[in-house]
Amino acid sequence: MTTLDKLPTVVDGRVLLDGDEGFEAARTPWNLAVRQPVAAVVEAADADDVAAVVRFARSAGFTVSAQPSGHGASGNTAGVILLRTGALDEVRVDPRNRTARVGAGATWGRVQAAAGPHGLTGVPGSSPGVSVVGYTLGGGVSWFGRRFGWASDSVTAFEVVDAEGARSRVTAQSDPDLFWALRGGGGDHALVTAMEFDLHPAPELYGGRMVWPGRLAEEVMDAYRRVTATAPRELSTWITRLQVPGQDAMIVVDTAHLGGEAEAKESLRPLEGVGVPLSDSRGPLSPADLGSITSDPVDPAPGVSRAELLTDLDDRAVEVLLDTPVAPMLLVQVRHLGGALAGPSDSPQGPMPEPYALYMFGVPGSPGTAEDVRARQGEFARVLAPSVSGRTPFTLLSPGKTAASAFSPQALERLREVKRDRDPHGVIRSNYPVLG
Repeated sequence: MTTLDKLPTVVDGRVLLDGDEGFEAARTPWNLAVRQPVAAVVEAADADDVAAVVRFARSAGFTVSAQPSGHGASGNTAGVILLRTGALDEVRVDPRNRTARVGAGATWGRVQAAAGPHGLTGVPGSSPGVSVVGYTLGGGVSWFGRRFGWASDSVTAFEVVDAEGARSRVTAQSDPDLFWALRGGGGDHALVTAMEFDLHPAPELYGGRMVWPGRLAEEVMDAYRRVTATAPRELSTWITRLQVPGQDAMIVVDTAHLGGEAEAKESLRPLEGVGVPLSDSRGPLSPADLGSITSDPVDPAPGVSRAELLTDLDDRAVEVLLDTPVAPMLLVQVRHLGGALAGPSDSPQGPMPEPYALYMFGVPGSPGTAEDVRARQGEFARVLAPSVSGRTPFTLLSPGKTAASAFSPQALERLREVKRDRDPHGVIRSNYPVLG
């Protein structure tokens, strides 16, 4: 019997080792283009299982990496015990105190569905299938980030398993250093089994997608710049050049507004005068409907992405964004940031002064396609270099980047100090380790 053969005896959840039926599927991340070598997979039944796996790993010389479903996986998992926490899916909303408590496997879709009937919202991203805890441990850039800041700014408490396998509740008062590191530091310091955070008023929401033919890209971009120049903090907009193979190019604007239709349309007035859209799905939304804006995929699929932050969207940057071919990528997207995201944040993320994020995505198909997609992404980044800050939000990191891209040198050094203090033997590993 090998050391790993003893792992099933210490947990109640399912354990899969190399060669077991279901092992390949269990270790595969959401992004099917990312290879994820692991020593074993444990599907934790509860928080006690999480603690037992950490104690086992510590004594046997293994590392543990936690993933509910594998969103954001980097493939940096060689030799680790992969901990699936999808079964820890508690969602509890307290409408009177405007708070939520969620388990490590709970998704944003479930939180929004529970909070919405009370006129409340969390600070979610575009996909309802992403885990709340994983997203928030990386900071979390939301549709409502311009109004409420990082998702991690709303966290009030964590329940964790530390690197010795001990369970505890962490708050700003009980353990300020660890609490700071967990609020957006990437999840490299302890395994979170549950989290509590503030919810925010959302009596009205409005949003959706407008699509125009690609020949109107210049006019739409001009209108988009005028919208973002005066946008209230309640409004977030993304503009996308979309090139689906075999179809005509399109230019798309996605919108989420924390308020009513009249105010939203007034803020979006410049876009109303651009030609006749091919489609316009905008309308009143419930918090549970946010995922319908971009209709992110609900099933795992391969993809190659890259994100950068832009210091401006000046004429030169616009020329590059509109004239550089999109193919073989699927899309090139600019997301408006600013607002509260640029303001004070007592978290590892800190202020994000860059007003825009650049996101590029392609689907690898035939052999060599992934390299071609990366080459095109690199071309955009190089030509846009005068406007690229060099920073990437943690939740938008992709294989090839490191945690150093997400944090200021000062925040990174503090995160490393907490890591060395709390996990000197490296028992816990996030998707992008701070010491990597």
